[in-house]
Amino acid sequence: MSNTFKYRLWSPLGGLAADLTAGHRALDADADADADAVDGFRLQIYRNVWLAPPRGINWRDAAWLSFGLSAHSSDLSSAHPGGLLVEVAELTFPLAHFRPEAAALAMDGWVRMEFDLPDRGFRAAFDGGIGAYRFHWGGYSDPFSDES
Repeated sequence: MSNTFKYRLWSPLGGLAADLTAGHRALDADADADADAVDGFRLQIYRNVWLAPPRGINWRDAAWLSFGLSAHSSDLSSAHPGGLLVEVAELTFPLAHFRPEAAALAMDGWVRMEFDLPDRGFRAAFDGGIGAYRFHWGGYSDPFSDES
């Protein structure tokens, strides 16, 4: 069963918006890597936690979805020792109200809603002084650095 999480942040620029529809299922630890994935493709996020992104997704959106899931991967791995696959059916957004970072915020919200996990401090805020959004990633200062 899939559920949808709607991320919204309103601002003087209009705001950010992304709707993430996803489901999850336990994996057989001995299953073939491609057998459990949508269209035979999935990304390993952490040990036994996998992400199947939607078909045709932009690489930036896939990277940010992966990051949003990775913040919770240790908890998910512990709770699902046989493996867990998160299957994203859709990531939709109005182009005027989207930045790739919103995919991470939507995934974070979906994971917390679906698994009742704690807030990891992912936030976006409009900074009127610079006229742009600032993103905060909890304990991650640079999400795509090897040191984070």
